[in-house]
Amino acid sequence: MIKDPVIEVIDFNFYYGDKRALTDVNVKIEKNSVTGIIGPSGCGKSTFLRSINLMNNLILGARYEGKIMLDGENIIHKDVDVVELRRKVGMVFQKSNPFPKSIFENVAYGLRINGIKNKDLISRRIEESLKGAALWEEVKDRLNASAFDLSGGQQQRLCIARALAVEPDILLMDEPASALDPTATIKIEELIQELKKKYTIIIVTHNMQQAARVSDYTAFFMMGKLIEYNRTNLMFTNPEFKITEDYITGRFG
Repeated sequence: MIKDPVIEVIDFNFYYGDKRALTDVNVKIEKNSVTGIIGPSGCGKSTFLRSINLMNNLILGARYEGKIMLDGENIIHKDVDVVELRRKVGMVFQKSNPFPKSIFENVAYGLRINGIKNKDLISRRIEESLKGAALWEEVKDRLNASAFDLSGGQQQRLCIARALAVEPDILLMDEPASALDPTATIKIEELIQELKKKYTIIIVTHNMQQAARVSDYTAFFMMGKLIEYNRTNLMFTNPEFKITEDYITGRFG
C-alpha cells in the first residue's frame, strides 16, 4: 500500500511499568499525507502518537520494544538525540498551551532554544510560520500582544505556528480541535489540508466525521492493538473487520 514510508513502525510494544499499552503495532506512514488515528478511549491512540517523538519518555516506567524507523534510524535507540528528534517531529496538543508571552515570543521560543539569534531570520521565520498556520493576517499588527488575548481557535493555530517555526518534517496532533467551537474546528481542518503539502501529519481524533474529512489514511486501535489500517475512503465504506464497522458506525465507543 505504501512504498516509500517516512515512518515505519515495526513490531512495536509500549509499557507503562508492567502494563502493556500497545501490542505488536506495525504500520507505515506515507509522506505528505494525513493519517487519522481513531478508537475508543483508552485504546492507545495518544500513547502511540506520543511514542513517535518519545514524549512518553517523560513518564516514569515507560518502556519500548520494537522499532520506529524515521529517516532510516530507529528512534527508540538509546543514543537518539531527543531534542533533534522533537525538532523534526513537532507536536500540537489537545488543549492549546500558549506560553505567558507575546504572540511573537511564543513562535520565537523554539528558534531561540535551538540557538538561533539572528533577529532578521527569527522575524522572517515567525511571519512564515504564522502564515503557515493561517494566523498572520489576524495578528500581524499586534505581535507584541499577549497570546492569551487570542480566542481559543487562534491560540491553537498559534501553537501550530510555534511547532512550524523550527521547520519539522512531521506534525503530530492530539485531538487539536476537540476543545474548539465548530467554526474554529473548520479552520483547523482546512489548515491541515493545506499543511500536508509540506508536512506529514498524524492526527488523533475521536470524531469519526473529522477523520473522514481530513485523513488520507486511517488507523483503528482497540485495546492497544492496531485492528485495521487502510485508505480512509476504503475503511469508511468497506472496512475489513466487523469491529471496525461497528466502531465507525457508532455501535460502540
